[in-house]
Amino acid sequence: MKGTLIGLGVLGALTLAVVLIVSGGTQVPDGPMPVAWDREPCEHCRMQIGEPRHAAQLITNEGRVYNFDDVGCAIAYIRAYTPAVHRLWFHGEGDSWLGLDVVGFAKAEVTPMGSGLQAVDRRQADARSWEEVLRDHRNPSAPPSPTAPPSSPPAAPTSPPTPVGPR
Repeated sequence: MKGTLIGLGVLGALTLAVVLIVSGGTQVPDGPMPVAWDREPCEHCRMQIGEPRHAAQLITNEGRVYNFDDVGCAIAYIRAYTPAVHRLWFHGEGDSWLGLDVVGFAKAEVTPMGSGLQAVDRRQADARSWEEVLRDHRNPSAPPSPTAPPSSPPAAPTSPPTPVGPR
């Protein structure tokens, strides 16, 4: 009887260890993760992320980290794949990252993919909220999402010209 209880205790401890390793072995990050500038590709457009000022980072509920070279790429990716967002960060000025609780978006003349958006403090006079840019932003230079319908129907095939004159 004593041996059986010890065996059950060991089995229970092993089961608990396996469950902890599988489910809680890694913790989902609450802060922005390091980006390999000029080496890491944008998750949406696949271009290298070289301008920190325009970068964005998405951390999913599962702990996956996705980096973007432009706010517009983050918007397009989120619209296309609707990931379960744990945290969303946008690079501000200098080395700062801005979370959704403090970020706003202002016009930028030049951005890596032409979104025309940059992250700023939400208290800035011309700042728009994340909800506004997610709802309203259209980036004509961004590649279409895989679920987007074609912008216009394909052209009808044309018939070859009718020959004129002797053959």
